[in-house]
Formats: sequence, C-alpha cells, structure tokens
Amino acid sequence: MKKAVAYARYSSDNQRDESIEGQIRAIREYCQNNNMQLVKIYTDEARSATTDDRPGFLRMIQDSSLGLFDVVVVHKLDRFSRDRYDSAFYKRQLKRNDVRLISVLENLDDSPESIILESVLEGMAEYYSRNLAREVMKGMKETALQCKHTGGKPPLGYDVTPEKTYIINEQEAQIVRTIFEMYATGKGYSEIINKLNQEGHKTQTGRPFGKNSIHDILKNEKYRGVYIFNRSASKINGKRNHHKSKNEDEIIRIEGGMPRIIDDETWRVVQERMKKNKRRTAAYKAKEIYLLSGLIYCGKCGGAMVGNRRHSGRNKTLYVTYECSTRKRTKECDMKDIGKDFVENAVIEHLEKNVFSPEAIERLVVKISEYVASQSKEINRDIKLFTDQLAGVQTEINNIVNAIAAGMFHQSMKEKMDELETKKANITIKLEEAKLQAQIHTPTEEMIRRYLQKDADIKNKSPEEQKRIIQTYVKRVIVYDDKIEIDTIVDMTGGGGGSRTRVRKYSHRSIYECSPGFCFAPESTWAGYPGASSN
Repeated sequence: MKKAVAYARYSSDNQRDESIEGQIRAIREYCQNNNMQLVKIYTDEARSATTDDRPGFLRMIQDSSLGLFDVVVVHKLDRFSRDRYDSAFYKRQLKRNDVRLISVLENLDDSPESIILESVLEGMAEYYSRNLAREVMKGMKETALQCKHTGGKPPLGYDVTPEKTYIINEQEAQIVRTIFEMYATGKGYSEIINKLNQEGHKTQTGRPFGKNSIHDILKNEKYRGVYIFNRSASKINGKRNHHKSKNEDEIIRIEGGMPRIIDDETWRVVQERMKKNKRRTAAYKAKEIYLLSGLIYCGKCGGAMVGNRRHSGRNKTLYVTYECSTRKRTKECDMKDIGKDFVENAVIEHLEKNVFSPEAIERLVVKISEYVASQSKEINRDIKLFTDQLAGVQTEINNIVNAIAAGMFHQSMKEKMDELETKKANITIKLEEAKLQAQIHTPTEEMIRRYLQKDADIKNKSPEEQKRIIQTYVKRVIVYDDKIEIDTIVDMTGGGGGSRTRVRKYSHRSIYECSPGFCFAPESTWAGYPGASSN
C-alpha cells in the first residue's frame, strides 16, 4: 500500500477555513478508494499559490526527501501552485525524491499528453490568478488616487485613520527624523542601528533595525510628503524585490499627498550621499540563469551537471559552463565542462524545430484532445452516477415526507430523514465538483493550440520564460565527450513515449542527428567553448 500525504491551502481572497476541510475530506476519500494510506496532512491558511512563502508547503517538499511517503495528493493542481515555473520546479524536486503528485479532480497520468495537458491547466489557473490580481489592482488604484491607505502596515511614522487617510505618529516620526539626521551628518548604517537598538526602538514589524530597514526608510519618498503607489517591480517566481521599481508611467506619485516628516534639504543631502556611496559593479550584479538546471547529466558517470562561472587565463576571461558534479566533488570523473550557451542553444533549437513547428503543434493538439476526450468519459460517468444516486436519495426523502403528511410519524423517521439529508448534501458536493471539472478542465482544441503556440517563439523569450518552457518539455539532456542527447516528453512524430535527438560535437561546428525522416542538419560554430572536442 502506497503512503500518501495531503496538501491543502486556502488563500485570503475568496475562501474560508472550511475550504481546507473540504479539500482534506475529498483527499481522504480518494486515498481510501485508491488503496493509499494517508500518513500526514500539510496545510497553509490564507496563503497564495503564486508565492513559495508557504511554510506547510515547503515543509512537505523538504520531508519528501526522507522517504516517508510515496505520493502527494492535492484537491486541485492550483492548490499546489498557480505559477507554472514554481510548479515545475517543485514537481521536479518531488520526482527526484521518487514522490508523485496526484490531483483528485484532475485525473492525470504519466503519459506525454497528460504532462502537456497538466501544463495547459496550470496556465489556465495562472491566468485566473493574474486576472483576479488585475481586478484587485483596479480598486486599489482608485483608493491610491485619493491618497488613502491601500492595505498592509503603514510606514514607520504614520498611522491610518478609520477613513484610511494617513496621519503622523509623532513618537515613531521622531525615530525617522533621527535616522535621516544621523545619515545626513555622516553617520553610517552601523552607528545608526546601534543607537536605535540600544534605545529599544523597533521597526514597524516589531524587529530590531538592520541595514535593509534603514535603507528602505532613507529611500521612502513618503517622508518628504509624496504619496507613492505601485512602485515595486512585479514578482518574479513568486518573490518581489522591493529595491526594483516599475516604469514611471505605472507608478502613482502625488506631491503633497502625505503628511511631511522630513524637509527637502535633509532629503536632498541624504539622497546625494546614498548615490555617492552606491558601489555596484556589473560583475557583482551579474547573475546567470541556467536553463537546464536539474535536467542536464554527465554521460560518463551519470552525475548531474551544474552551472559554473569562472575567470581564466591571463586576461581573466569569463567562462560560463555546465560541469560534472562528480568531477567537482570527488575528481572521480574526467568529463570536461561544456559551454552554457552552446548546450542551451542546442536544446532551444531542438524544441523550436521539433516540438513547436506548426506540424508538431497540430499533431500534439490531436493527441492531447484525444486524451482529454478519454478523461471526459470518466467525468461524465461520475456525473451520471452521482445524478442517479441523488435521485434515489430524493425519492427516499419524498417517501418519508409523504408518510408524515398522511399522519404516520415515528422518531426513527426523523433520524432517517437527517441521515438522508446528510447523504444528499455529500452527493450534491460530489456532483457539483464533477460538473465543475467537466466545465473547467476540458480545454478545447483551440485553447490547447494557443497554449502551445505562445511558446513557439522560444528564442525571443526572456531567460525565465525559456527556463519554464524547457522544464516543461525536456526530460533530460545527457552530455558525452562527442555528442549530446536531448530527450523530450513528446515524440517528433506526435506519438507518446518521448523523443531523443543527438548533437554530435566537433571542433568549430556541430551536426544535429535525428530519427529517420525527422532530420535537420544546420551547422553552427561554437569554437572557444570549454568542453569542445579537438578531433
């Protein structure tokens, strides 16, 4: 018997505590019907699935490495995550730990069609999440244009009236003035922090002051009387960098919209000093996004290959590569590094020509539609079963009502009526869930086609989007001394079972070798990449 754990959550936008109980009830029933032992339940209350700031979820992912369970069961896929990159990342971690993710409402298996359909459903859930956020943002902008509080904790130094307007909290405002005055007169962060913490002052969240909290206060224009809304850049992978700003045309900025705490001269001195002290070289800021993380393996020892940046040679030339983790750790493998750009471009070109070509997309649309139709048969059978059960229960209820109306009554009849009403409520829930599944989770051919086509220009996508696409469609990339093998979840012929492309490596060029009938052989130079053979 497989051991399973449940994960349930509700977000604060439109759900209640009871929704977690409903999810767990459905998961328990699923486990009973499928011979699984439910060993633990993980929950997150009032948490969004677009962020990984979910303690219960992260604890479940961490526990998956302990071998305590085989399956994670969720009520719906959007309970796991509404962000496709996030979802792919954490599902890959579960897969590495030999743990399978199962949805009660989305009956998906391990077939290639099912994997892509799952991505379509996640894309629909992500669209719902973003559309909801857009509607919420409309209302918040109207509030912002009136210079009113839009939610969360007000900045240190301010209170919010019942009418949602800002007023100065003089006790906290004095802390803000102290910070600005000390910095303007040449004091450093450490000296300011020590003074504030020695005097027992706390941030707005009740924590001791640190460099980040001091920096944020010194950069906050609200203290000089400017109301600002929608400044922070959008989340990336569920996380927001409050030090990055949106474009000016997206930011609401109203001069005089806030009660002033800091005068213009102090503000000017502080900003000039911060600008002068800002030392960020391009090398320090540079961050690589490795598109093949978790997918690329060494053909010699089977170990994972990991990203590596190093400067080498007299001119300290930067090399960005993938290197064998076994060689890095134990020196027991002699596989050479391979250039990051070369191998990633090979994978992107493979997907562009063999998965996202018009012909390949049409074949995939047909296969996925056939799969959706087969799943719909099960849903329709469930709908008919629950409808028949509901009709039977209603008939029993009507018989008791008719008997009572004819003058027959016994205490056991009331008990039976209560039992039937409970049964009716449970069947009604199951019926509505089945109808919802039939309505929402059966995308049309056009929906599937549009979903695949939006990834077809993979070469023009951002690195984050390229990584999300590759993580969806590629199973593994294996690097040998003389070739690279790229395995995808779908066959170039449109069938199931995946496909494999070999990229044979020579110095200064690469020749792509494919299955008979699906071969393409563009030559591309790649001289200078570490890992190139010299034969």
